[in-house]
Amino acid sequence: MPGQITTRGGEHLDAICHHHYGHTAGAVEAVLAANPELAALLPIIPPRITILLPDLPRHQQRTHLLRLWGQIQSTDTASRIAGPSP
Repeated sequence: MPGQITTRGGEHLDAICHHHYGHTAGAVEAVLAANPELAALLPIIPPRITILLPDLPRHQQRTHLLRLWGQIQSTDTASRIAGPSP
């Protein structure tokens, strides 16, 4: 469900996104797309600015795993490691 906030002043968009979404990956871009007028107000947003906080696609975190034999593999948290590669 989309949200909306009114700034108090002195806030940064990345901090607002991190507080609302729990991360900034893709959030800052989505909020700027929903509020194009914000670009002219950055980096410090003045008081009493209403910002629409749109719904974001589900955030997929990337995890780095270290295999016992020393190879590093990057994978999405939703995927599984089936075993060593031949």
